[in-house]
Amino acid sequence: MTFLPLKQVLKKSTYSGAIEMRYQIYNLTWRGIEIEARYCANNYNIIAHLEIEAINPPRARLPVTETGYRSHFHQMGTIEREHDGDVVACVNHWLDNEAKSKVWQQYHTDTRQGSLF
Repeated sequence: MTFLPLKQVLKKSTYSGAIEMRYQIYNLTWRGIEIEARYCANNYNIIAHLEIEAINPPRARLPVTETGYRSHFHQMGTIEREHDGDVVACVNHWLDNEAKSKVWQQYHTDTRQGSLF
């Protein structure tokens, strides 16, 4: 199932000869954390840009970032090729994959049990 963007925003670069960049904005929930994903498929005609931010709870830790925010540049066409253009599926896949790491598993265990130290 492909999610349509919640909205699209237009950012103009401050550089001379500015190129318009269109960001698609998606909301999703991953394991109880509300996330906003912002995606620009064509950033400066050379690269794609994906931003992920935990919205509720604000800046909650995620498997891809301790701060609740991640900016990720990647080759244009990657999400379109690997996830049929489905940004939400891409973000879910990335988070699920990184949640398998020992670091995340330990963090998850510690926060569930609480820690005295």
